[in-house]
Amino acid sequence: MPSITALDHYRLLGRSGMRVSPLALGTMTFGADWGWGAEEAEARRIFDSYVDQGGNFIDTAVNYTNGESERILGQLLKGKRERLVVSTKYTMARDPGDPNSGGNHRMNLMRSVETSLKQLDTDRIELLYLHAWDFTTSSDEVMRALDDLVRAGKVLYLGICNTPAWKVAQLQTLADLRGWSPLVALQIEYSLVERSVEHELIPMAEALGLGVLPWSPLGGGILTGKYTHDDLQQASEAGVSATRKGVISSSGHMNERSLRIASVVGDIASEIGATSSQVALAWTLLNPAVVAPVLGARTLAQAQDNLGALDLELQDEHIARLDQASAPELIFPERFVARPMVKQLIFGGTHLQRRV
Repeated sequence: MPSITALDHYRLLGRSGMRVSPLALGTMTFGADWGWGAEEAEARRIFDSYVDQGGNFIDTAVNYTNGESERILGQLLKGKRERLVVSTKYTMARDPGDPNSGGNHRMNLMRSVETSLKQLDTDRIELLYLHAWDFTTSSDEVMRALDDLVRAGKVLYLGICNTPAWKVAQLQTLADLRGWSPLVALQIEYSLVERSVEHELIPMAEALGLGVLPWSPLGGGILTGKYTHDDLQQASEAGVSATRKGVISSSGHMNERSLRIASVVGDIASEIGATSSQVALAWTLLNPAVVAPVLGARTLAQAQDNLGALDLELQDEHIARLDQASAPELIFPERFVARPMVKQLIFGGTHLQRRV
């Protein structure tokens, strides 16, 4: 069990002044409508444990478990609403037969927010994310419509998920130039098995004032140590991601590389008397751009174990081993600039101290 002060060691969310806990409680697992989530009673136990220990940052989306997640959360918020930061998302379709029930455009945005307010039984949303870029709606339409919601008081802060770095930078620059509400949060997949976001997205977030909220910080369960080479072989033979232990995350990390990384995580966990989940989460929290990884527990035991990561201090030797095992390959133009000849041409053979 983490110390009573672990979750209430609050952090600022990006360029905003809003204070949030260092671990966010994800509620995609609240509700059994998708066939694998927590029933309402277990969801309440998870929620109460998180809040009672000082946690204040709740994550959901309008379509999680077909709206059941928000409806359950709305009931759980009763009597505690004023002290909690509720974040939700819009983009994903709620009516497969209606082409305008999904996407980033103003019509879906307004309908989605009204749906979330009703499902959550609340009068405002502290943080609204664009859930994923649709590659069809104009940047002007999106940022102006989001700003309208902030001015109306229905939304207080804005974030974005699952969008290319160049597009996020364009949206943020547009907001700054026109005096519209800026983006303050970036929710992306980030873990020891998914570090490609370190190339563009995380540096962009640091430069433009967006706090990073990693989703799937345990790599879809891979980093918990519950999967083995037998599961990989079984999945390969079946041609699907289903295994005897459940369904592996659609993030697609069931491969030899991920299992090797998970093995290193497990070794370190054994050495320091922690769980693999705690080690993986503690590593994610070391990145200065990260504000709060999003937990996705289905049971109270899982949630309590995950929260224990806040009390874990990895030693330099552990960090080096994890970094080495999971290091992403360089991509262009980093790969080009890293060449000794190119460095010499850029700096003329001199040494330059970088900004910290």
